[in-house]
Amino acid sequence: MKKPLTVIKIGGNVVDNPEMLSCFISDFSQYNGDKILVHGGGKEATRMSAALGLETVMIEGRRVTDAATLEVVTMVYAGLVNKRVVAGLQAAGVDALGMTGADGHVVTGVRRNPVPIDYGFVGDLSPDGVNVSLLAGMLDNGVVPVMSAIAHDGKGQLLNCNADTVASTLAVAMSQERDVTLVYCFELPGVLSNPDDITSVIPYINESTFKELKSEGVVSGGMIPKITNAFNAINSGVGKVVIKHASGLLDNTATVICR
Repeated sequence: MKKPLTVIKIGGNVVDNPEMLSCFISDFSQYNGDKILVHGGGKEATRMSAALGLETVMIEGRRVTDAATLEVVTMVYAGLVNKRVVAGLQAAGVDALGMTGADGHVVTGVRRNPVPIDYGFVGDLSPDGVNVSLLAGMLDNGVVPVMSAIAHDGKGQLLNCNADTVASTLAVAMSQERDVTLVYCFELPGVLSNPDDITSVIPYINESTFKELKSEGVVSGGMIPKITNAFNAINSGVGKVVIKHASGLLDNTATVICR
């Protein structure tokens, strides 16, 4: 029987909110079992870019990352945000180690094809590019990896990646050795049937209901790639995917993505 592992992802709206982040860290410290944390930080990166006089360009929700923007996102994701989260976890008694994909050669990606859209230094990931043995060794020694969404290409080039994709890629890769649950934490209690009613959480979504929800417009915008990533994970070896509020990590209110 494989040992359980939970890969938990928190978004920029969580790390950007001191009260929400503090609540999440408290819950995370009480969450039992081996775990890996993946975080975003897009809001902070946008603010830093503006402060430095750099324009933020987004296409289909993805940040176009030229050389100057890559410097900003690396400073923010791998530096400010990552170390803020790690310091909070250490204060809560969690032995956390902040990492980029370049550290320990833990996540290697490839620069996205510039055709039809050139996103610049944006990386695409595969589970084959994850250093499973390194992560497993850290977990076996009681260390919690805290991953920023910066990978590398193995040839000296850093790459900006989507944090949801980093989390799902890690989850799929680690499912070779572990019974993995992937948890996406954000600012809502789950996928809502009525966006104006936070109590309207849809408890379970499979692929057929997902198609219905999309066609009816119930699921739209940024929720579509999040759920698509969830199904990719489920269909590639991950045991369970959960979407829930960052302040409710320990409760049962959530949307479970199932086969």
